[in-house]
Amino acid sequence: MTSAVLHQGSCLCGAVRYEVTAPLQAASHCHCSMCRKAHGAAFGSYATVRREHHRFVQGQSQVRSYPSSPHVTRQFCSVCGSPLLWHSSAAHADWVAVPLGTLDTPYTSPPQKHIHVASKAGWVIICDGYPQQAEG
Repeated sequence: MTSAVLHQGSCLCGAVRYEVTAPLQAASHCHCSMCRKAHGAAFGSYATVRREHHRFVQGQSQVRSYPSSPHVTRQFCSVCGSPLLWHSSAAHADWVAVPLGTLDTPYTSPPQKHIHVASKAGWVIICDGYPQQAEG
């Protein structure tokens, strides 16, 4: 029995597409230096889902992995460079984090918090009222 697709997403060039078959959870804006560099932006916005509810449905051969730290692997499109997910082999190994900017379907739940704000870009001012955590 197949679960209903709740979200679909893709990379910038459209070579890679994915589906999510469970509600996305724990949405946050991550200000760590790795997320900033991976996104080329002030922060990366992610939500999580159990690994078995995320699957690539097109372009899997274009997906590349990069171990950005000892326990974190990031996956991205090798054609356009879009971040596609990251996961940890240590904490929460059964979950993946999906970049909200890659979703093609509406996501209406706002991020719940800012994390790793101790390493945020100096020019960023957080004034949206969401909780802030120095570390994730």
